[in-house]
Amino acid sequence: MDKKDIKITIYGAGLVIVMFIWLIICAAELSALVLVKTALLIILSYIAMLFDINIKRVPNSLVVIMAAGWLLVIASAISSDANIGIKLLADSTYGLLIGGGLFLLVYIVSKKGLGGGDVKFMAVTGLYLGFAKTTYAILFGTILAALTGLILIALKKKGRKDTIPLVPFLFIGIMITVFTS
Repeated sequence: MDKKDIKITIYGAGLVIVMFIWLIICAAELSALVLVKTALLIILSYIAMLFDINIKRVPNSLVVIMAAGWLLVIASAISSDANIGIKLLADSTYGLLIGGGLFLLVYIVSKKGLGGGDVKFMAVTGLYLGFAKTTYAILFGTILAALTGLILIALKKKGRKDTIPLVPFLFIGIMITVFTS
């Protein structure tokens, strides 16, 4: 087994552990719909984080898979109970607008200082989290990224113009939001 295989195994084990802990903590209190939606978000966000760490981008195909997963969840919700499904759809739309819209604004204003993959990732994440949780995930994730960046600059590990992958910090923000709500 080479280093890459070991790394993938460790990452996979990390995901399994996170999912197991989450299921132990939350499974008894949540509906099947929320469990599936949250499990999809955790798994796909984790994969996005690994891509951002390893290749410094979030593939469009992953964003499409995330959107397709959400479509299956929303279709199931609407077919089970139209009222709940419509409320979920509205909240998801607001989540998409705050996540994607805010990141798109930063992308434009900063002249691509933020990656396009980050914009798409946060837009589709907003579908899963809804308005309030998306706002919290962004807040937690960007504060962690900013603090890490400042520490790396202070330690002379990075310069002001160097970049760090954002999705790992957004993933942590998502996890904080999912586990505390």
